Amino acid sequence: MTAARDPFPLALGVATASYQIEGAVREDGRGPSIWDTFSAEPGRVRGGDDGVDACDSYHRVDDDIALVEGLGVDAYRFSVAWPRVLPEGRGRVETRGLDHYERLVDGLLAAGVEPVATLYHWDLPQVLEDEGGWLARSTAEAFVEYAGVVHERLGDRVTSWATHNEPWCAAYLGYAAGVHAPGRREAGAGHRAAHHLMLGHAWTRRALPGAHLGIVLNLAPVWPESPDAADVADGVDAIRNRVWLDPLVDGAYDERLLAIAPELTDPGLVRPGDLEAMKGSADWIGINYYTPIRPARRADGGEPHPEQGAYPGVEGLDLVVRGPRTDIGWEIEPRGLEELLVETHRRTGLPLVVTENGAACADDQVVDGRVDDTDRIDYLRDHLGAVERARRAGADVRGYFVWTLLDNFEWAEGYAKTFGLVHVDRSSPSLTRTPKASYHWFAEQVAAPARGRGAAGLLSP
Repeated sequence: MTAARDPFPLALGVATASYQIEGAVREDGRGPSIWDTFSAEPGRVRGGDDGVDACDSYHRVDDDIALVEGLGVDAYRFSVAWPRVLPEGRGRVETRGLDHYERLVDGLLAAGVEPVATLYHWDLPQVLEDEGGWLARSTAEAFVEYAGVVHERLGDRVTSWATHNEPWCAAYLGYAAGVHAPGRREAGAGHRAAHHLMLGHAWTRRALPGAHLGIVLNLAPVWPESPDAADVADGVDAIRNRVWLDPLVDGAYDERLLAIAPELTDPGLVRPGDLEAMKGSADWIGINYYTPIRPARRADGGEPHPEQGAYPGVEGLDLVVRGPRTDIGWEIEPRGLEELLVETHRRTGLPLVVTENGAACADDQVVDGRVDDTDRIDYLRDHLGAVERARRAGADVRGYFVWTLLDNFEWAEGYAKTFGLVHVDRSSPSLTRTPKASYHWFAEQVAAPARGRGAAGLLSP
């Protein structure tokens, strides 16, 4: 790839997700989601936490828009809760749910902030899971219906859309490893869910031809620890990265993936026309990056790594973490983001957006009205530098979104791990918001003349 200056200014933003911040899970006709069910099962979520209240953002739309506006960012990435819009997963539309997202979008636009919408951030309606969830082809069909309902209401104001957020987590953590909702531990089910998630994305592309539509992937650089780990590393790369990129670019699953995922050779699953529909179905790629993956070969007789279940078919896998880590135990390595952006642009030729990047830090104390999270500032500074290096190397990176605005419900970690630029006081019924030092630092980066400002229509051609 020839180094070139990207002609687009780098848009800066902040991201959230519906189940992690909204709360109000039983209000205004919202149906239950798989995360409501999963969180209610003892032992599933740290501390027995759930998203029943979360950050109460459903009732505090104006407060949270004001926080976004205070950052001065170009864009705000949010997700729509499927069960808030179609409580039964299909059919009946709950207009009060759509009204909520319309208030959010209109408020952002009034504040001069571009809304970027994600249609699926893991909160599948429970009624669809009861019918088979992402193991059923009918769920992909229902997703297209849901996407059309949301786009019909908001498509005149939202320019950039993502179908799925991190389908690897939805498929492999949810259906193979069982550590995310719906909590199923059926190894081959991860591959089946992955195919249906991609099918829902591709069919939505066809159903919404005028939308500027992408998909958000948590791709990761895969760095084998030693030469004898090359085969397990290739298997990890196949399941973490190539299972998504190969259908998007080539309309095919590669032979190595098929060798470890025989489910993807099942003609009842992968039907004529499926892969052809996936090819070229993304206008842009979102990349969520936190840490590299360092596969190693497990010693003979050693215990399987806890994350082995998330890579079904990859035998003898161990994973190594090196160097400094965030509070959630993830290795800090900005070089991985730079490499990932350059390689993904080379592989796809598509515009890229860093749709999530951030750090869990042990910063749960407010002292004299301040949260001094200098470790998060260091993390963000170093990763923004990696983005700029990738752009100078020719990667067409259009935006960078910090994860996340608020300390929120961090899935299976409950409220124990905090990624937010804004502290949320969970000891108080008011859930008081306190901007951290990182919030003020990021606002300064947004305002810096050297950064430039992304134009309206973040990903428009």
